[in-house]
Amino acid sequence: MWCWRRLLRIPWTAFRTNVSILEELKVKERLSSTMQKRILEFFGHITRNKHSMELLVVQGKVEGKRSRGLSPTRWTDIIKAATQTSIVQCSRNAEDRDKWRRIAGAAVAKENVPSSTTTICQE
Repeated sequence: MWCWRRLLRIPWTAFRTNVSILEELKVKERLSSTMQKRILEFFGHITRNKHSMELLVVQGKVEGKRSRGLSPTRWTDIIKAATQTSIVQCSRNAEDRDKWRRIAGAAVAKENVPSSTTTICQE
């Protein structure tokens, strides 16, 4: 959002909602929504291919001890958060291409709804 505010030469102290800026620029879909949809589509693609190295990488577990500190956000965590189901359930749903497209579309549509209560929150 800060780059669009800068593009419109709106000072950071101005009280403008993110929704009003998006309406002024006529932005229909946010970049984060596009990326999330592509992540979900790619997950469905690699899940349907049973003999792929990507499937092993995404669903595999690494043996050993994890380093200290905060756990990193994994790719599967993003998918679980977007669909609000487990990875096993997502894998089963991804087997049916049409069903997975509906689920991915619904997850992105839910995120893409602009809220009028958002204020000068910088992304």
